Amino acid sequence: MKKVILGLSVVALTLTSCGTKKKIAALEAQNKECQDLLNSTTVKLNLCLSEKEALQKQNEYLKQNNSDLINNQKELTMLTSKGAQNLEKSLESLKEKDLKITRLQDALTRKDSVTLALVTSLKSSVGISDPDIEVNVEKGVVFISIADKLLFKSGSYVVSDKAKEVLAKVAKVINSRPTFECMVEGHTDNVPFTGNAILVDNWDLSVKRSTAIVRVLTKDLGVKPSQLIAAGRGEFIPLVENNTVDNRSKNRRTRIVVLPKIDEFYEMIEKEMKNQKQQ
Repeated sequence: MKKVILGLSVVALTLTSCGTKKKIAALEAQNKECQDLLNSTTVKLNLCLSEKEALQKQNEYLKQNNSDLINNQKELTMLTSKGAQNLEKSLESLKEKDLKITRLQDALTRKDSVTLALVTSLKSSVGISDPDIEVNVEKGVVFISIADKLLFKSGSYVVSDKAKEVLAKVAKVINSRPTFECMVEGHTDNVPFTGNAILVDNWDLSVKRSTAIVRVLTKDLGVKPSQLIAAGRGEFIPLVENNTVDNRSKNRRTRIVVLPKIDEFYEMIEKEMKNQKQQ
C-alpha cells in the first residue's frame, strides 16, 4: 500500500512539474515576443529620427535658398514662389514625421513608466536597505530576489516568520495591481540534497519552496491564485559559480518575477505600426 501511495505522489509531482514547465515556456515566449516587438519599434523610431534630421537639413537649405532668391530681383517672382512651395512641402513632411515619432515615444514611455512605478513602489514597500533583498529590471521585467536565509532553514521548505513579514510587503504591491502576474521561482546551489525521502533532489526542493511561498501569498496574504505561478529552477541558473560558501549562499534564493500586463503595450504598438503603413 505504501508503495502505491508513493508512486501516486511521484506521478502527481511529475504532472505538476510538466504543467509548470509549459506555463514557464509560455511566459518566456510571451516575454520574448514583447522584447522582439520593442526592438523592432526602437529600430523604426531611430529610422524616423534620421529622416527627421535629413528633412531639417533640407529645410535649412531651402530657407537659405529662399533668402538668396529674394536678393535676386531679376528672378524674384518665379524663384521665390518655387522656394515657398518647396518649403511648405518640407514643413508638412516634418510635421508628419514629428507626429509618428511622438506616438512611438509615447508608447515606449508608457511602458517604461509602468515599470518604473512598479520598481519605486516595491523598493519603498519592501525595504531594499536589506542587502539580502534585491529589486531590479531586466528587459522590461521586474525581479525581486530574496536570499534563502530570510525564507527557509537549511534543507527546509517551511516558510519562516521573518519571511512572512517580507512577503506581506510584496503581497501589498501585487494586490494593488490585479492585472499583473507573478512567477515565484525557487533556486538552490549545486550541493546534492540529502534531507528526507519526500524530496528527491534540489529540483524537488526548489519547487517545494516555491509552492510554499505561493501558499503564504494566497492563503495568508490575500493574493489571488490566478496571479501566481509556482516554478522550481533547481541549481541550473546560478548567479555565480558554486565554488565557495559565499557563492553557494548567493545562489540559494527565491526570485519573484513581476510581469506587467504587456497586452496593452503590444496592442498600442501594433495599432501605431498599422497607422504608419496606412499613411
